[in-house]
Amino acid sequence: MPVITGQQYIDRIDALQTYIYIDGKVVTGKVSEHPAFKGVMKSQARLFDLQNEKELLEKMTYVSPASNKRVGMSFLQVATVEDLVKRRNAAREWALSTHGFMGRSPDYMNTTLMALASAADFLKDKPNCFPNHLLNFYEYARENDLTMTHTFIEPQVNRNRFYFEDEEVTIAAKIVDHTNEGLVIKGARLLATQGGITDELLVLSTNGYDEGKGFGFSIPSNTKGLKFLCRQSFVGGESVFDHPLSSRFEEMDAIVVFDNVVVPWERVFYYGNVEVANNFMNVSGFQTYGLHQVLSRQIAKTEFVLGVVQSIVDTISIGDYQHVQQKVVDIIVSLETMKALLLKSEIEAKKDVFGFIRPDHPTLLVAIQIFPKVYPTFTEIIQLLGASGLMSIPSEKAFAADDGDLEHYLQSSQEGGEARVKKFRLAWDITMSSFGTRQTLYERFFFGDPVRVATVLYKTYDRESLVNRVETFLKNDN
Repeated sequence: MPVITGQQYIDRIDALQTYIYIDGKVVTGKVSEHPAFKGVMKSQARLFDLQNEKELLEKMTYVSPASNKRVGMSFLQVATVEDLVKRRNAAREWALSTHGFMGRSPDYMNTTLMALASAADFLKDKPNCFPNHLLNFYEYARENDLTMTHTFIEPQVNRNRFYFEDEEVTIAAKIVDHTNEGLVIKGARLLATQGGITDELLVLSTNGYDEGKGFGFSIPSNTKGLKFLCRQSFVGGESVFDHPLSSRFEEMDAIVVFDNVVVPWERVFYYGNVEVANNFMNVSGFQTYGLHQVLSRQIAKTEFVLGVVQSIVDTISIGDYQHVQQKVVDIIVSLETMKALLLKSEIEAKKDVFGFIRPDHPTLLVAIQIFPKVYPTFTEIIQLLGASGLMSIPSEKAFAADDGDLEHYLQSSQEGGEARVKKFRLAWDITMSSFGTRQTLYERFFFGDPVRVATVLYKTYDRESLVNRVETFLKNDN
C-alpha cells in the first residue's frame, strides 16, 4: 500500500474500535465523530492528503526500496546530508499545516521508529533481543503508512530517586508472564498523546534496575486488554471563531493501562536486558533525529506566534512604542536562532557507527534548550500586548445576533468589531484557554525535563580543547 489518504486514515482508526475511556464513558461508534477527537482527526487527515497532492509528492514522499511505491518521507533513513534536508522540508510542510500546534503529528513517531530501525544492529547477538522484529515492523509501518503513539513514562507514584515499587502492588507496567504467544504486560504508563486515534502503540521502557520493566515493543491500539484512559478534553467547542485552535488541533493525552496484555513475540524488540533497555534509545539516535523533526515544528510554531503578535500590534496600532518593538524583536531573535541551529545541525552532520548520517547532536541539544524557555515568554508577550482585548471577546453567536453595538464598540483603527475579536480570540486560545495553557506545559517538557536535557549537554559537549587553549595561553610568557 502506498501513502494513504486522509479518509483512509479516518476509516482505519474508526474500524479499530479501540478502548477509549473519557468523561466516565467508553467511546462507542466512530471515534472520528466524537467531539473530543473530531477536530484533531480531521486535521491529521489533511496531513495524509497533503502527501497525495501532485505538486507535493516529491517533497512529501519517496520510493520505497522494498515495494517501489511512494511512502512517507518521515520514514526515510538518512544516507546523505541531502536526505536530512528532504526530511526537514517534509516535516516543515506538515508543521505549516498545523502551525506547529500538533506535537505528535505522524512524522514524530515515524522518525522515532526510523531511528530505532537504523540502529537495529545494536540488538544483534544480545540476550532477549530481536533486531529482525524491529526491522520487520519498521518496514510494515512504512509500507502501510501507519500512525503511532508512544508511552515512555511511569506513573508519578513516587519521584524519590530510589523508589522501588512494592512487588505485590502493580502500578507501573511490567512483564508478569511469558507464554508461547508472547510477553504478558500488566500495569500503566504515561502519557500517550493522541492515544486511541493511532494504529499502533509503541512502548519503550528504560528502567535501570528491574528487568521486568525494561522492554520495547509495538502493538495495535485495539489489542485485547489495552485501554486508553483520557484526560478531560480541552476542545472548547466546534466553532472555529470561538475556538480557532482547540477545535482543530487538540491532541488528547491518555494514561495507558495494560490489563494482562499479550504482546506477540514477533512484536517484541527486546526484553529482560537491563543494558539494552537503558542504552538503546541513546545509541539509536532517537534523540538526535527526533530533535531535528521537533525543531522544524517549533520553528513553524514560532513563525505563527510572531504573526499573531504582529497582528495584534497592527490591529490596535501600538507599533510605535519601543517596549512593544522590543517584545516583537525578542520573538524574532528566538526564531532566527532556532533556524540557524537547525541548518548548522545539518551542515555538521556526521556518519554514525551504523553507517547512517545524523545531524549534529550537540547543536540540537543547544536548540532544545531554547524553546522550552522562550515559549512561555511568547504567551506572556501576547497577554501583555493584548491586555483587556483578550477578555473583550464575545462569541460567534453574540455577533450573529448583534444589532450593531458589538461591531461598532469593539472596532479597531483598521477593521470592524467582529474581525478584531476574531484575531483576539485566536490570541486567547494560544495563551489563556485550557488548550493554550496545556500547550505551554507541553512545550516546557516536550523532550523531557529541561534540567536533565541540560545535563546531557553538559556531559557530552566537548570543552577539552578550549581548556587546553586557556592552559597554553597561561604558559606563554610572550
